[in-house]
Amino acid sequence: MASKVIHAIYNDDDILIEAVKDVRNAHYNIGEIYTPFPVHGLEKAMGLAPTRIAITAFMYGIVGLAVSIVMMNYIMISDWPMDIGGKPSFSYMQNMPAFVPIMFELTVFFAAHLMVITFYLRSKLWPFKKAENPDLRTTDDHFLMEVEVANHDVEKLTKFLYDTGASEINLIEKED
Repeated sequence: MASKVIHAIYNDDDILIEAVKDVRNAHYNIGEIYTPFPVHGLEKAMGLAPTRIAITAFMYGIVGLAVSIVMMNYIMISDWPMDIGGKPSFSYMQNMPAFVPIMFELTVFFAAHLMVITFYLRSKLWPFKKAENPDLRTTDDHFLMEVEVANHDVEKLTKFLYDTGASEINLIEKED
């Protein structure tokens, strides 16, 4: 089923943020915004919920810490104990100060890599995915706001978007 959307193109990020606030205050529904670089404060202006990536990063870090503790206990204490620098090799707790760098590195490794994988899966970005960029200028120097037309008057909405500072407006039939 096709739906109509308006693509409003802006030349400046400050104008875009003010336009987003105006569009939200006028109770129009913003579908998506395409920008050539991250715009500070845009997510707040759009009214998006805070991200939960910090919670997942903490959980992934805990997984990495657990894996490092189990791995070092098995490798250095149970399976193949070695005398390194005269340190005792029969207790994990006695050797733990020497294992702190490994625990830290694996915590960071797991958190970083699993966050990237989570981001790609959550964003539905995978190899050979076709780009969904509606206007190539948004990868260079323009900003695009996609506003759903729904039951609104197109002429009135177009005039309103021009008043917010849009430099160009296009009515598009979007496939769902």
